[in-house]
Amino acid sequence: MRGARRVALLTAVLVLPFLPATAQAAEGPVFKDGEAQPVFDPKDVVKESLWVRAPVDSDRDGKDDEVYTEVVRPRATERGLKVPVVYMVSPYFSGGNDVANHNVDVELYVPDKRNGRLLKASADERVAAAVGPNPIISTRYEAYFISRGYAVVYAESLGTGKSTGCPTTGDVNETIGARVVVDWLNGRASARTATGEAIKATWSTGKTGMMGVSYNGTLPNAVASTGVRGLEAIVPIAAISSWYDYYRADGAVVAPGTFQGEDADVLAEYVYTRADREICKPIIAEIAKDQDRITGDYSKFWDDRNYLNDVRKVRAAVLAVHGLNDWNVKMTHVEQWYEALKKNGVPRKIWLHQSGHTDADTLRSVEWRRTLNRWFTQYLWGHRNGVDKEPKATLQREDKTWVDEKDWPAPGTSDVQLRLTAGGSAKGGLGVRPGKGVEKLTDDATKTAESLIDQATSPHRLSYTTEPTQKPLRLSGKSTAHLRIAFDRPAANVTTLLVDRAPDGKSHVITRGSTDPQNRERPDKTSPIKPGKFYDVDVPIVPDDYVLKAGHRLEFVLISSDYDYTLRPKPGVGLSLDLARTKVELPVVGGWRALFQTF
Repeated sequence: MRGARRVALLTAVLVLPFLPATAQAAEGPVFKDGEAQPVFDPKDVVKESLWVRAPVDSDRDGKDDEVYTEVVRPRATERGLKVPVVYMVSPYFSGGNDVANHNVDVELYVPDKRNGRLLKASADERVAAAVGPNPIISTRYEAYFISRGYAVVYAESLGTGKSTGCPTTGDVNETIGARVVVDWLNGRASARTATGEAIKATWSTGKTGMMGVSYNGTLPNAVASTGVRGLEAIVPIAAISSWYDYYRADGAVVAPGTFQGEDADVLAEYVYTRADREICKPIIAEIAKDQDRITGDYSKFWDDRNYLNDVRKVRAAVLAVHGLNDWNVKMTHVEQWYEALKKNGVPRKIWLHQSGHTDADTLRSVEWRRTLNRWFTQYLWGHRNGVDKEPKATLQREDKTWVDEKDWPAPGTSDVQLRLTAGGSAKGGLGVRPGKGVEKLTDDATKTAESLIDQATSPHRLSYTTEPTQKPLRLSGKSTAHLRIAFDRPAANVTTLLVDRAPDGKSHVITRGSTDPQNRERPDKTSPIKPGKFYDVDVPIVPDDYVLKAGHRLEFVLISSDYDYTLRPKPGVGLSLDLARTKVELPVVGGWRALFQTF
């Protein structure tokens, strides 16, 4: 959720002007080839600052919260032109605080059979040297949208900047705080100026589109899940769909990429930038307790932050954008959000690129700007350009070219199951025939997954490989490892990886997945493990769309702790894998036929 460059904070409130060369005064929108044209002068604008009243009291001071909002609209709105709005809300516009992350070098937790409590083996302390979040902020679009006749509206999330209330990392209060600006634009909420005068959005058509990156892209998902009228389109970029899946993985306490030890309380504390530095401390302390870093179980705390619960309420047309190499907000989020939208008949499109946790606009892609313009032209201006009838998936392939497809995962994809054969401490086989026997590994959380993968032999991982491919093989969607596995202790991490092995021996982790085997039955239930007993444990693997080149091998790797993502107990836990009853389920484009033609 946090981006990779702290320098982005310095640009949080700056506008990077992509000024159209031919901008000129205009009194109404102009459309050409299904796109709004840059006919308004992006410098000739009206700016307003105001506070919108939200019907929540997240700081518990006995007063409704207020959301600080800034409006930038074309001057023509002063002469009667009504315009739609592109709305961006963020907890990052006023920067962030130095915050310590949780210590992850801790033992795992097991149920205490004597009284049903949970025992923790060591203190879950904070690490003073840990760094705080580095959000990606993008307001680079202001001139682009103003020149096409949109108003641009910015708002600070509750508990941040000039807004009141408290940051609560994705819960209903935060969602309402973001939604209320849409209500104000449609005449359903009140607002005041700095002098206390009432102010209305009489210049607005009410049609609103939300967009943003990372946390700023998550808030559009949250607001859309309320079904608020007037929100016609959203463009969530690198966005979360369920906060549980950001900080947990089937009971395992995990981290967003490069931010080991971050959790919901750390993020709330980081964005807590309102002037009152005391009022929100009890609320953040409650988050620290309720998020439960002990069991990792799904709970009401996380259910309140799961937007998939209300996807049936979504009215807005969704242009979902994600990086295929995003290990901060993993591909899990866009895959499950997009699938839920599909099942509920929501107008949608998915746009996947080869970068990581970043704004698609940083790719400087002509395709991206045109897609975004066409989306808002139809759904905000109401100019029917047929974007809803175009291919629903646009993907950037590994060679940086772009392809359009009917939908995603790729049509013609079906699941195939590969089996393991002996030799995993060096290189076992991965193919269609099951092997026999039990193979073992010993956890060593001090070693990274990448270092273990590249060792010719290791007691700390099991690796199984296909033969070299005869032609390219494409995976599209989510994979699952179905393991038959035993442990010599009552708690362990389980991590699986899919790896691309080039002919020269170089490796690339395609995707990975983690789970807590104590949550093998349900993510909200910790079930004790009896050492030495074999269990069926399914490990969901983060979805992807990846082409394995001809001549490359696909490897399946099993490790226990993942240094960069999971908690890191002391080395020594033993895992035993039953080869005959283990299989890896892969989403292969072309299914079994393609697989048999490839190997």
